[in-house]
Amino acid sequence: MPESKTISSAKSSDNAARALQLAVAAAQTAEENRGQDIVVLDVRHLTCMFDYFVIATGTSRRQIHAMSEEIDHKLEDDLNDERMGIEGYSESRWILLDYGTVVIHLFDQETREYFAIEDMWAEAPRVAWERSSSQE
Repeated sequence: MPESKTISSAKSSDNAARALQLAVAAAQTAEENRGQDIVVLDVRHLTCMFDYFVIATGTSRRQIHAMSEEIDHKLEDDLNDERMGIEGYSESRWILLDYGTVVIHLFDQETREYFAIEDMWAEAPRVAWERSSSQE
């Protein structure tokens, strides 16, 4: 029995590392596409539904679409993950990309302020995801 618990713990650790990798990649891609006020929240200890939220603000419908499409490209094509769902693309005030362990929220400024997700999940630690200057 102890062996199966060790294997289970290793898989859990691998899954957590993979979820973090996806969240950081999404945040960095949002930044590369001029996303603003980008935040990664670690919600693992607050819900069993997902591990991380990535939240970013766009300045226009076109820019929010571009962030969404580039994040999809990065996570699906480059990191071999599969998006489970998308909401709000046609309205483009709040696009939600569901990657299972990572949920990405792309807002316009007004909608982000109205829903205040960071306030609702205030207990979630923020993840340092920014690239250091040596990595650029």
